[in-house]
Amino acid sequence: MATIGVFDSGIGGLTVLNEALRQAPSHHYVYLADSANAPYGEKSSEWVAARSLDLCHWLVREGCQALIIACNTATAEAIAHIRHEMPAIPIIGIEPGVKPAVHKSQNHKIGVLATQNTLKSDKFKALLDGLEGLDHNCELITQAGLGLVPLIESGALNTPEAEALLREHLAPMQAAEIDTLVLGCTHYPFLAPLIKKIIGPDVEIIDTSEAVVKQLCRKLEEHHLLQSAPPRIIHLYSTLDAEALLAHAKQLIPAAFEQHSVQTSTVFIS
Repeated sequence: MATIGVFDSGIGGLTVLNEALRQAPSHHYVYLADSANAPYGEKSSEWVAARSLDLCHWLVREGCQALIIACNTATAEAIAHIRHEMPAIPIIGIEPGVKPAVHKSQNHKIGVLATQNTLKSDKFKALLDGLEGLDHNCELITQAGLGLVPLIESGALNTPEAEALLREHLAPMQAAEIDTLVLGCTHYPFLAPLIKKIIGPDVEIIDTSEAVVKQLCRKLEEHHLLQSAPPRIIHLYSTLDAEALLAHAKQLIPAAFEQHSVQTSTVFIS
């Protein structure tokens, strides 16, 4: 049985934790929400990189044997440095699912909704450069989802304010007649019902949580950490308010907690 650390700027990584509990339930999970500093997508690259490394070191000190960086912005800005600093730890990042979108799109028009830091990062540019080897002729319409993460963090998922902001962000993609939409932030899947309401049922939405956890399982197996055992403990940490994090988790991924013991703590990480 391994202890898996999952961190995000806030509650968005709960989408990844939910998938991890589905695919690999027989482990301890430590979820760290850096909600005191959310959102990351509008902070400097240097700050995100330094903070992400600090959080990973904290998770390892808590006994984590593998890490998921469940934040597109942190992955884009920090994962190469974190892997260099922590070579013995399996570290799984997350990136917008552009490649699967290219394979799925029928009209070759794909929307990418992500944070501004993700879209301007070298990692995202490298991801797009890697598409050149694929047999495609796709048009990508990228849009920074400014303001969405704070709304999600506040629990305002199905509100007129959230719908109005989403309509503004999705309008260029609708005008381009996309048939596939990539959600490039782990927070955004919580808005999927509202997104579907706006763009309609014919646009396929790509979320990469399933692929991320499959990669986690491969790495756990490589390091002989993949186990079959009774479900264990989820420990939820927040740098702002652990009880609020627990309330969000119970609302957003309720089924995940049915077979797991849950503990919560508010922590200060300098």
